[in-house]
Amino acid sequence: MSRRALPLRERPFDLLIIAFFATNLLFITYVVDIEQIIIANPYHFTYPLWPPAPAVDAIHWWGATFDPLLMARPVWWKMTIWIDVLAFGPFYAVAIYAWAHGRDWIRLPSLLYSAVMLTNVTIILGEEFAGPHATPHFLIVLLANLAWLLVPLAIIARMWRSSTPFTRDAKPSTTSTLIVIDPT
Repeated sequence: MSRRALPLRERPFDLLIIAFFATNLLFITYVVDIEQIIIANPYHFTYPLWPPAPAVDAIHWWGATFDPLLMARPVWWKMTIWIDVLAFGPFYAVAIYAWAHGRDWIRLPSLLYSAVMLTNVTIILGEEFAGPHATPHFLIVLLANLAWLLVPLAIIARMWRSSTPFTRDAKPSTTSTLIVIDPT
């Protein structure tokens, strides 16, 4: 029996996941995160062509006000940023398409993405809580990062239930064929 993709209107939760992916692709990965690669030292730099100066200023304000780890930029932190830029960014572009069009092949990549994201965010929050660059505003930083814990968990829950999360068996045809046997 063939399968058909469920229309997105029948999968309203998936719209939230697609919006999360789009926000990450268009803002977090290639504005916020890439700034931390382009600008090695946030205390001494020249504004780059990208990201725009107001974005750089906002990122540095957040770091100086709430998130000392973002300003410290240790090597391990930059490696998580490289994972975001080189792996998650392309994943977001592909995942937006696949989730919007109900492509079951995105199931395994979504599970892998979620596992890596949960690992990265857990390590980062551990540092934010008790590491050398711990924030004095942990609750604020936790709340700001909560989506990167909750959405991967929601994706795992969504993808775990079925090997074909976006499709269903196609309904059999309602037309019937009448076979007439001619006795002559």
